[in-house]
Amino acid sequence: MEKSIEFEEALEDDDWGLIISNDGKLKGLFIPEGKDEDLVPQSILHICEKYFGVDVKDQSETIH
Repeated sequence: MEKSIEFEEALEDDDWGLIISNDGKLKGLFIPEGKDEDLVPQSILHICEKYFGVDVKDQSETIH
């Protein structure tokens, strides 16, 4: 029997997460409590820019 857990339950306190929609678009970036956009790891910035065309640090971009 499979057990489902909520997204946030799967993360440790300092984990970052990407939320991707059913059609493969970047829907959101989960930021751990106490962190902000200025501290996004370089690898996440690279993934967002290369695969989704999103600059996380660009204030005109909207992700949740």
